[in-house]
Amino acid sequence: MDLGLAGRRFAVSGGTRGIGRAVVEGLLAEGASVAFCARTPEAVEQAEAELTAGGGTAIGAAVDVGDAAAVSAWLNAAAGMFSGLDGVVANVSALAIPESHENWRTTFEVDLMGTVSMVDAALPYLLESDAGSIVTIASVSGREIDFAAGPYGAMKAAIIHYTQGLAFKLAAQGLRANTVSPGNTYFPGGVWPSIEQNDPELFAEALALNPTGRMATPREVANAVVFLSSPAAAFVTGTNLLVDGALTRGVQL
Repeated sequence: MDLGLAGRRFAVSGGTRGIGRAVVEGLLAEGASVAFCARTPEAVEQAEAELTAGGGTAIGAAVDVGDAAAVSAWLNAAAGMFSGLDGVVANVSALAIPESHENWRTTFEVDLMGTVSMVDAALPYLLESDAGSIVTIASVSGREIDFAAGPYGAMKAAIIHYTQGLAFKLAAQGLRANTVSPGNTYFPGGVWPSIEQNDPELFAEALALNPTGRMATPREVANAVVFLSSPAAAFVTGTNLLVDGALTRGVQL
């Protein structure tokens, strides 16, 4: 299937590792140009060198997505370099799971407001595209009560609600908005290898919940994101797509 992404222009947050990195790679493989950001300059520099080694157009920037002004400046710069934007993928999370006032505040500023800031800054450019797309990354924890109930789960649920509201408000203007909610995703440097090492009981419990007997790979999640970002998904908007290997058991109505 031709996804129609050749020549399209995207911005992806959290693009140096895990799901975000796989999304950048997937978009590049389809012929898109990608501006990506992450918080650590060294990681951004290394990722940019690796991503462009094959000739793709990937431009990295060190950005704290909790800083709305910095997010706006990054999006404006990306749109300037690409002469516009066709899509954004809001992917960053603070992963502040334990309940504390500090974690509630951090998760609000990074997970939720980082997403809102990214969409707000990109919106004028996306509305000029003939195939504008917004994809937000939430989590199965935003749909079900699990060990991440509290700041993380609550803000992921808010992102799902926010995105569906965008879809309804923007549909008449030709701009789509969807959410991808991954299940547990395992990759080097991610949260699950750390849990596997430091809390093997929790890791075993989490793994046992999934009838596939394994966790997702970043590529498996990214494939869904790339499809939803593409003109091939032109009539898909307002959806929360679970990529969880049947981990969740509730019926999504």
